[in-house]
Amino acid sequence: MNASVRISVSSLRAHKRRFAGTFLAVLLGVAFLAGTLVMGDTLRASFDTMFGNATSGTDAVVRSAGTITTPGESQGVRQPVDTDLVTAVEKAPGVAAAEPDIQGAGQLVGANGKPIGGQGPPTLAGNWIDDSKLNSYQLAEGRAPSKSGEVVVNRGAAEKGDLKIGDTTTLRTPDPVKVTIVGLATFGGEDGMAQVTYTGMTRSDAEKYLTAKPGEAASILVRAGPGTGQQELVDALTPTLPKGVEAITGQELAEENTDMISGQFLSLFTTFLLVFSGVALLVATFSIHNTFAIVVAQRTRENALLRALGASRRQVTASTLVEASVVAVVASAAGLAGGIGIAAGLQALFPAIGFPFPEGDLVISGLSMILPLAVGIVVCLGSALLPAVRAGRTAPLAALRETAVDQSGASRTRAVVGSALAALAVAVTLTGVIVSPSLWLAGSGAILALAAFVVLGPVASTTAVRVLGSPLDKLRGVTGGLARRNALRSPKRTAATASALMIGVAVVSLFTVFGASLKATMDQTVSRSFAGDVAVSTPSFGAGGSGLSPRLAPAIAERPEVDTAVGLGRGVAEVDGEGRALTVTDPVALERTFDLGNIKGSMRDLGDDGIAITGSEADKLGLKTGDTAQLAFTDGQKQTFTVRAVYGRSELAGDYVITRDAWAPHRTQDSDTLVAVTFKDGVSAADGKAAVEKVATAYGNPEVQTRDEYAQSSAGGIDMMLTLVYALLALAVLIALLGIANTLTLAVHERTRELGLLRAVGQTRAQLRAMVRWESVLVAAFGTVGGLALGGFLGWVLVKASDGASNSAFAFAMPPFQLTVVALVGVAAGALAGLRPARRAARLDVLRAIATE
Repeated sequence: MNASVRISVSSLRAHKRRFAGTFLAVLLGVAFLAGTLVMGDTLRASFDTMFGNATSGTDAVVRSAGTITTPGESQGVRQPVDTDLVTAVEKAPGVAAAEPDIQGAGQLVGANGKPIGGQGPPTLAGNWIDDSKLNSYQLAEGRAPSKSGEVVVNRGAAEKGDLKIGDTTTLRTPDPVKVTIVGLATFGGEDGMAQVTYTGMTRSDAEKYLTAKPGEAASILVRAGPGTGQQELVDALTPTLPKGVEAITGQELAEENTDMISGQFLSLFTTFLLVFSGVALLVATFSIHNTFAIVVAQRTRENALLRALGASRRQVTASTLVEASVVAVVASAAGLAGGIGIAAGLQALFPAIGFPFPEGDLVISGLSMILPLAVGIVVCLGSALLPAVRAGRTAPLAALRETAVDQSGASRTRAVVGSALAALAVAVTLTGVIVSPSLWLAGSGAILALAAFVVLGPVASTTAVRVLGSPLDKLRGVTGGLARRNALRSPKRTAATASALMIGVAVVSLFTVFGASLKATMDQTVSRSFAGDVAVSTPSFGAGGSGLSPRLAPAIAERPEVDTAVGLGRGVAEVDGEGRALTVTDPVALERTFDLGNIKGSMRDLGDDGIAITGSEADKLGLKTGDTAQLAFTDGQKQTFTVRAVYGRSELAGDYVITRDAWAPHRTQDSDTLVAVTFKDGVSAADGKAAVEKVATAYGNPEVQTRDEYAQSSAGGIDMMLTLVYALLALAVLIALLGIANTLTLAVHERTRELGLLRAVGQTRAQLRAMVRWESVLVAAFGTVGGLALGGFLGWVLVKASDGASNSAFAFAMPPFQLTVVALVGVAAGALAGLRPARRAARLDVLRAIATE
């Protein structure tokens, strides 16, 4: 074994350039994985610290015990508590202070007239708590609000909106409220809670604008007296609380907040990044395997001589694996350092683009270092295993052969196995998409399809390269013909080199197709369901924004240009024991403005005890018109509703519709999510829109859009998602390009004598460079075409599987322009990857090249 190690180390020293591409592929893959894990640890620690600091003075929290959680949301809606409880709480043993905590949505408008935040993180408003230990926010500048209209805002929101103490602005609650900033606050020592905005009002203003009626609060914050522990305080409070109200410790509240962030945002975000780390490492696997396969083929004579001199198969195999181990360990270790750098860079970058990333030192755990190191080593060794075994099988007589250029073709066995895999993939996929809709079956079929593409790559490469390269004979003459023949020499090598790029392009194409399909679905939904002329909405997603004032729709309806204006509010209730979202609206105006499909019963007769539901929900619950259903609201009240209408479509109208009168007794902070407007006959689009915009200005200036503009803006988040996906996938494509460049460099090395002969018989350096570059372009074109085909197929699978697994109808769309751009980028990347190998080939000394063995 010592001899194997010495030979391996000597070989690495002599041929460092051979493994440059492998080294970079491992380094980048490990760096991305390590950066993701370090960033996740840092985020968790930062939020732990932030929430811990914010609740450090709160020893107990009194709140409603029950929540109602609707599908797709992890955070439920909790009933308010009566502020009269403060008096009873203050009398409990061990209580030093108690304050009501009123919370709601409130979005500040900046100095430029545009809302601050609302793109994901919440925009909060509440009562300013005078007890500094109970208040999560600390006054940093100015003073606390003392009269109506005065507010304190967090310093980060003020800076973002270019606001300062003394400025007057608008707070959307969602009714617009004129406020004057009298103080700036920090949260846990930071300018805010990540990108969350906060506005602190007087208690009377908070009750007026953020609650359904005075005397309600989200919770009651309690501070213990000296010598009383948090659990001891909770035990003392519990007997004094009415039914349905609970007390928890401040520590439990901090843990709940952290778990909520970890469960919703962090887990999703880190899983998202880990998927791309996996894609990068998968691409790296192909590049690494290809490098070692070529190196082993080139060293056939060298390995044969070792065998002839007495080296065993095990020693030759071990020698190759030692080389792989050295590359793996060094590259993975460098990748760990790169990962820390990536995490530090993201920590600095994300706040600049509005992403919630709290400040703080990087947290580097043992797992975040050990796992990427182990993955990098395993990936590298696993990729090198088959070439190492092949090296060990080298026969001693191979030392007598002239050369070791790999010209192996595709075996019949590979064609049979690949075809069987492809047939199985199609069968499983179609079953999971059409016969019995199942995301698991569709996903299994997609994985089988990927495996089939990889196995069939060498079989398809010969035909594909001939077809793709056929124009080169006419366009580039002899140079193009030689490039095509070089790419055809070893189908296995061409396929392995192209497979790395194929996977990268396939994932890009998959997300491109899925994103276009989501946009088409949104456009189809709006076109089919929304019969209005304009929509009024607030540009926000996630938990941000404050919604629209319920008074906006009636105000717009009074305009002479308007026929119908209907606002869509949102409520929650338990129906048959399950949390469900309710659409709170005027059902008559809803029917006139939205296409609800076939309606059984009447939308006009809902009143304050009637409900309309979709046919799919009616079938689930076994209900029909005239039947009754019991709804349980967050205020603890239960009410029996009569099903007075069953309608066909739910896309924009929701699955359950009740009137505003029915919702009024149970509402909290009231808001609409959308106002749909239909103009009277003869009113032009421009005049109608101008009239609506004039009314909207007095209600916080929400956006007024045509139907097409509304559909486009509703899909705006998809473009943001795709931009992030493309940025992350750039790493996988970069690794694939390194693989192509490394393969060509090694191919130039093994064809040194041949290239020298071509130069000797008259080929110019320019022609030689062009030949190598066109070979690279052909390999990249093969990978790009395969990736587009695979990505398009997987995109169709994902869309159809999503369609079958949900109640919404998904539209499939293939965006020709975006996919053409992907194809051009893939081919251009191939040309870029061939530049360096082409330059090296052109610099070869002709006489030395001819003399090379």
